[in-house]
Amino acid sequence: MHIRIATRGSKLALWQAHHIAALLKDAGISTEIVTMETTGDKILDVTIAKIGSKGVFTEELEAALKNGKAEIAVHSAKDMPSELPAGFELIAFTRREKENDVLISEKDGVSMNSEITVGTSSTRRTALIKHYYPHCRIIPVRGNLQTRIRKMQEGLCDALLLAYAGIHRMEYDHLIKAHLAMDQFTPPVGQGSVTVEIHEGLPVEIKNAVRAAVNDTQTEYCLRAERAFLKKLEGGCSIPSFGYARWINEEIHMDAGLVSLDGKQLIRTSGKAAGAEAHQLGFRLATEVLEAGGDKILKDIKTNQL
Repeated sequence: MHIRIATRGSKLALWQAHHIAALLKDAGISTEIVTMETTGDKILDVTIAKIGSKGVFTEELEAALKNGKAEIAVHSAKDMPSELPAGFELIAFTRREKENDVLISEKDGVSMNSEITVGTSSTRRTALIKHYYPHCRIIPVRGNLQTRIRKMQEGLCDALLLAYAGIHRMEYDHLIKAHLAMDQFTPPVGQGSVTVEIHEGLPVEIKNAVRAAVNDTQTEYCLRAERAFLKKLEGGCSIPSFGYARWINEEIHMDAGLVSLDGKQLIRTSGKAAGAEAHQLGFRLATEVLEAGGDKILKDIKTNQL
């Protein structure tokens, strides 16, 4: 069996693709990497929300799956829209890396408690900074990880707020100034995991072989709950939501919520359920958030982004 893996061309995306290739190799499956550029890679002068969050990092890869140029596509799970286009499916989630956000800088004495300029492209991180650390100045920084770090080095900002997983995988641990508290900067849906996407036309034997080689069952339970939460909110990268599930004592324990763009309103909720009830858990927590005022926050966000 030989499998072509579609991926974005950044160093971090290629790390993810080679990670999947290694898991497949261990299962006796040969692979090749097929790189391509997505809309989100090409347009760097505006935020993801302004482009339109659905599919900005996935559309070109999905086209390769549909037209037979690749058997699977590899993505960061947090980049995936809550609802995929018809005919596409996520079949595997890798075991998660440490999920939290980190503050990185080359300057001494930098912390979230100091008056610094923080670079981020995330609406969630921006809103949470405004809520917990309103003294910080925020500046949008887009591009792959190396591009963002270069912009920081050139003086655009004092520090960057990013996911630990990418920093660690790219070996920038020495730049970490702080691991941010999970009860403040709760991760977005999917952070820390790599996922595999296929088109419905893929032969079932290939699908089953990939899933057997790559999927971590406990991570899948957690991410199914998180993705159900995001789907109910009808959200993607452009809304400041968060959803983080852990597998504890044979159950999913999940914290989730939503924050207004100005950081003034923050809604949190939590719950737990059996693995088989992952979707119901995510749906229930999203309903709680919406009923607690999240519906108005989302309405305001959509109005502001038009």
